[in-house]
Amino acid sequence: MTKFGFEDLDVWQKATSFSNKVIKLVDLINTDRKHFRLIEQLEASSTSIALNIAEGKGRYSKKEFIQFLYIARGSLYETITLLVIFENNKWINGEQLEELKAFGNEISKMLSSLIKSIKSSL
Repeated sequence: MTKFGFEDLDVWQKATSFSNKVIKLVDLINTDRKHFRLIEQLEASSTSIALNIAEGKGRYSKKEFIQFLYIARGSLYETITLLVIFENNKWINGEQLEELKAFGNEISKMLSSLIKSIKSSL
């Protein structure tokens, strides 16, 4: 079976699981169509985490990889912010928010550890 290097990264695997959870949650949201842009933004930011990890891994320098990991972390924070907004508007409940925040916190720590590890090898 063909595999890309990023597929072996635990943080990439967690990030894809996280985005799948967000997408499944979005499928349950029942809100006015005028909020479609926010829903699309949530899907985009949640998938951007794993996408940026993969893109960074495909770069030829460690410095570029680190930059993409920073972007991935920013996308994670954007996703959490959107989820807070969704909870404030009662589109998701507090339990759903806390579950995703805990999952996101785990990914954030993994990203920070990976960045630190790569920096120490420069």
